[in-house]
Formats: sequence, C-alpha cells, structure tokens
Amino acid sequence: MSTFEGWTELAFNSRDPVYLQVVRHFKERIVTGTLSAGQVIPSRRELGALIKINPNTAQKAYKEMEEQKLIVTEGNSPSRITSDTDVLNQIRTELLNESVSAFIHSVSRINVPLEELLELVKAMYERGAAELDRNQ
Repeated sequence: MSTFEGWTELAFNSRDPVYLQVVRHFKERIVTGTLSAGQVIPSRRELGALIKINPNTAQKAYKEMEEQKLIVTEGNSPSRITSDTDVLNQIRTELLNESVSAFIHSVSRINVPLEELLELVKAMYERGAAELDRNQ
C-alpha cells in the first residue's frame, strides 16, 4: 500500500481540534498496521493537500506527534513512524483504554450484570473476528 492511500477518508468532527484528529488518525493507522514502524509518512505540505487542511495545521499535528515521539524527523530527511516498541505499545494501550472506557460509560447506565455483559462482548467479538477472516 502506498503511504498516501487512505488519507482522503479522514472525516473531521467539530468537537476536537483538527490537528489532534490528525494525530489520532496516525495512531489508529499504526495500531491497525496500515502504517508500520520506520515507514516514511507524507510531508507536512503533502498531508495538508491530501486531507484538505491548512499546512500550518498539518505542521501543528506533526509537532505534536514529534513531542509524543510518535514520529521521528532527522535533519532534512522525511519524517518516519517511530521504531520505538515502547512508544508503539503505548499507542495501542492508549487507544484500547479509550475505547473500553467509552464502552463502559455507554453501557453502565443499562445496569447489566458483568457476567452477562462479558458473555455478550465475547460472542460479538468472536462473530466480528470471524467476519473479518471471511473478508480477508
């Protein structure tokens, strides 16, 4: 897959700053394996043009990702996804925790016994995994 594929599907919400949504998109692409450790990413200008955002917003997103050690930029070389496994594992843990927290928040009002909820989650997860296998 080309580095540039999949960028135009990014749809922004009006709640969160665009640059943070771009950072989140990078994290999701890394966790799903669409972007891999050490992979070159689009330049700031290329990304801005691809997803139709201001180049300054793209710059802000890249600065944030550099501060989080998500990407590495050395000299005039293109930016790359970090190869630091600790950072990559942190990203996965962060996204998983956010998803589980949102799930818990949404179902806690229903007052379902934990055992019933776990059985339902397991069954739906297994169905989803089987469906993914069929589609690959």
